Amino acid sequence: MTQNGPIATDGLTIRPMRADELGLAIDWAAAEGWNPGLSDAACFATVDPHGFLIAERDGAPVATVSCVNYDDHFAFLGFYIVRPDMRGCGYGLRLWDAAMAHAGSRIVGLDGVVAQQDNYRKSGFNYAYANIRYGGRAAALPAAAEPDLVALADLPIAEIEASDATVFPAPRRAFLQAWIGTPGHVGLALVRGGELVAWGVIRPCRSGYKIGPLVADRRADAEAVIAALCGAIGDGEIFLDVPAINPDAVALAEGLGLKPVFETARMYTGPIPPRRTERVFGVTTFELG
Repeated sequence: MTQNGPIATDGLTIRPMRADELGLAIDWAAAEGWNPGLSDAACFATVDPHGFLIAERDGAPVATVSCVNYDDHFAFLGFYIVRPDMRGCGYGLRLWDAAMAHAGSRIVGLDGVVAQQDNYRKSGFNYAYANIRYGGRAAALPAAAEPDLVALADLPIAEIEASDATVFPAPRRAFLQAWIGTPGHVGLALVRGGELVAWGVIRPCRSGYKIGPLVADRRADAEAVIAALCGAIGDGEIFLDVPAINPDAVALAEGLGLKPVFETARMYTGPIPPRRTERVFGVTTFELG
């Protein structure tokens, strides 16, 4: 059952965050070392207005979590953070239960820290594969300009959605439009013979820039998009979240001279529609999938 109002028990109140409160979850994520994007809150809010929950005790926030419902079949969980001085009190578990109740019968995905895999398994999640964050200053970028690159925002959104549907388990038009159109975000697409063969978005973060999503039919096409995205922001540290089961994506990241920063476990509570993970060279975001 979806819960859109506050739940109060034993002095703990659990309720949906207001849009202007999402910055708290972003700040806590930054404190945990997750390096969120500067405009993530506004983009994330487009998906599910009731999917960001906060637990408060005596009016003070003690824990956050998100479980955004993309459609009637799929949801994604993130921002599961308990304030350090409030850990071990059971507040996180109660907030977790509220988040899962919000998802209802939907299949739920998450990118969790490796150390918590066993706990997630106990909650019904099954390991799918690892995602590895690579970071650093890119080296050995392709020097030649790619004549078929265009601004991602200039493409029909339906064309981007069709490509995204091959790699993500649910439609997310409002999110994609916000992600591509947000000031500071740069999106580029490689269109060859009238077909969209690669595309990606780079965005400024608390530290450096993240590239995601990065979707391509071939490694060479992904490299061309990365080179152009990096050229758009100039010299700076970049981060790329790579599915470990895509060897071409791993080779691309390592070929750029990027180094592993940390690893997450992609897990699901049940089967999802088939996806072409070989096209995923960069995950959109660990918080929303």
